[in-house]
Amino acid sequence: MLYSLIETAKANDLVVHDYMSTCLQRLAEQPDNLEPLLPWNIKQS
Repeated sequence: MLYSLIETAKANDLVVHDYMSTCLQRLAEQPDNLEPLLPWNIKQS
């Protein structure tokens, strides 16, 4: 499952470390709100 998340983040041109950090932080704050955490919904900074 983790490999799938990493490869999907790469396919969406995200920095994997930043994406995973963002996901973990937002999951801790709002565990029921998953839609914004999908790689294609994350805005690159």
